[in-house]
Amino acid sequence: MFVDEYQELHDLIVCGDYSRALALINELDAMSRRDYVLKIRSYMRVLLVHLIKHHAEGRWTMSWRRSVAHAIDQIHLLNARHKAGGTFLDPAELRETLEDAWRSAIELAAIEVKRGAYTTRELEQRVDRDAILAEALARIADAGTQEGRK
Repeated sequence: MFVDEYQELHDLIVCGDYSRALALINELDAMSRRDYVLKIRSYMRVLLVHLIKHHAEGRWTMSWRRSVAHAIDQIHLLNARHKAGGTFLDPAELRETLEDAWRSAIELAAIEVKRGAYTTRELEQRVDRDAILAEALARIADAGTQEGRK
């Protein structure tokens, strides 16, 4: 993935160009973080799609429940900084990332709710965005609390 960058980093250190080596390390850190955030956002979209469907249709299927549980597990797995400790995203950043995922989630849910009976705009008017985002955050937080007790 970062083979060229690691070779360049090695070469910069061998040449004693530490300022450029540090700049490259910062760039690699930013690329890695961005990758984690995009993956987390993808699982947040899955979580939101199923919560939107639940709120719009007033029902749950076993498949939706399992998808929600899997998405939350993956969000925690990806967000955890196992060696360094802590997380990539703090609670405020988690909320911001969830909000960023909303648009694509509502568009996907519109295709699935009642077999596409609503446009994205109509579906957005039928569900409570803030309540769904709050529920998603609560589920993520609850799972993190339970995970910490294991």
